[in-house]
Amino acid sequence: MLRAGRMGLGTFGILLLLIHASATCEFGPFPYSITGIVCRMTKPAALLLNQETARVIQAAFRNAKFPNITGERSMRFLGKVAYGLSNIQVNDLSIEKSEVELKENDAIHITIKNVTAIFKGTLTYGYAGAWFLQLFHSVDFEIESSIDLQINIKLMCQKDQVAADASDCYLSFHKLTLQLQGDKEPGWLKQLFTDFISFTLKLVLKSEVCNEINFLAQVLANFVHDLAANFVQDEDIRLDISLASVPLIKANYLESHHKGLVRYKNYSDVFSDSVFSPSLLAESRMLYFWLSEHILNSLASAAFLDKRLGLTITGEKLKALFEMEDTEAQRKAVQTIFQGTSYNDSVAKVWSLAHPQISVQPEGTVVKSFVGVEISIFPPGEESLTVLYMEKEITVTIQAAYAEKKLILHPLDSRTEFKVFKCTADPSGNDLSIRNFLQTMISVVGIPEVISRIEPALTSLMNSKGLHLFEIRNPEIITRKGYVIVQLDFSFPNHLLLDFLEKRL
Repeated sequence: MLRAGRMGLGTFGILLLLIHASATCEFGPFPYSITGIVCRMTKPAALLLNQETARVIQAAFRNAKFPNITGERSMRFLGKVAYGLSNIQVNDLSIEKSEVELKENDAIHITIKNVTAIFKGTLTYGYAGAWFLQLFHSVDFEIESSIDLQINIKLMCQKDQVAADASDCYLSFHKLTLQLQGDKEPGWLKQLFTDFISFTLKLVLKSEVCNEINFLAQVLANFVHDLAANFVQDEDIRLDISLASVPLIKANYLESHHKGLVRYKNYSDVFSDSVFSPSLLAESRMLYFWLSEHILNSLASAAFLDKRLGLTITGEKLKALFEMEDTEAQRKAVQTIFQGTSYNDSVAKVWSLAHPQISVQPEGTVVKSFVGVEISIFPPGEESLTVLYMEKEITVTIQAAYAEKKLILHPLDSRTEFKVFKCTADPSGNDLSIRNFLQTMISVVGIPEVISRIEPALTSLMNSKGLHLFEIRNPEIITRKGYVIVQLDFSFPNHLLLDFLEKRL
């Protein structure tokens, strides 16, 4: 068994980079207090991702830059025999199996069994005889090999990002056989090169292959970090996913802790009262995410500052809102507000007047908003007229789910309180029937209409980050006082890794 120097990570970089580690980073005395996001990946997920190890090991062998190997030996009667191996390439590589084991508070152990490959190249040799006779020959060769790899990966942190220390890398050679093409050369020559070149090639393989694995580890580390950072960023709004504390390596799961602070232009988030504890997450599902209520609040504030919390309703959508029922009160409200103007010549604008307040409770996510509503009409041949202006405080409880690659938001109950109410046709505000109708309309169809706009927008945003590429099974979004837990099982999209390797290597 040969031990390599600085060895690599392999496909497990995909797994490891979801886990941000710390060996050199410094954290405060109470690191969980600044934790806004937690990712827990359990043993079944590690086993699933380990199936991709073969792809990275194959890439490591395929992309390893094998140097030309040269040397010489003294032979009785023949003088010095010099040789060189050049144009070394790998063909017909296969891997029997790969295993992963999580060693608590230690490392991630990956065992790759029976890596078989054929190395091809050109053997050039020459010798100077006792009578100054010089002969030089060149012949193609093949080397059949069978190797086991053992990689022990420790986690560390560099610049608040993950890094992997995989310096414990071992290669065990079960077979390394030299075949000269045609076998026409003298038997002593084949025996000489089989013995000596095999030993030299072992040293080269352990260095070049493991160095390539290490290179791929860092490439994968950067890839996964960039993928995560991109997923939690949209234009000027982003989440700081730098480490908040040392990760946990347990026998049944890996867990990373991230700050999750919202960054938006000059807006800088502060957070120091997280309620996270490892005991809040279970181990029965493949993947868990824990999100602090503070993150949702800060994201809502950033969206408000970025002027994203507004919408315009016209035409058929406006008609559907105001004709939800055919009653005398409805007809009176429509006539009073729109003054006979068609819906196609009218527009309703809804926008947030202040930062929404979000509170996560067991029954759902409670959103409290201070909202402005303005309805204007555009009678043909006349100037536009604002016929209704309202400011109201709306509180709604929402339950979220994810199914068929779509985000689903379901409003459970809502409360509306008017703060300002101005209607052109009722300047005194004494006609309570209009206000009562509008309050009912807002609760029954207004809030669902707003939510129906938010659902596809958020789904589209997540899919633009690649979420739709994963087969997510039985996802659950669970709310508790002060935090949200997302738990799920998943299948890894094989083509994602293949596409990545083809682009980067």
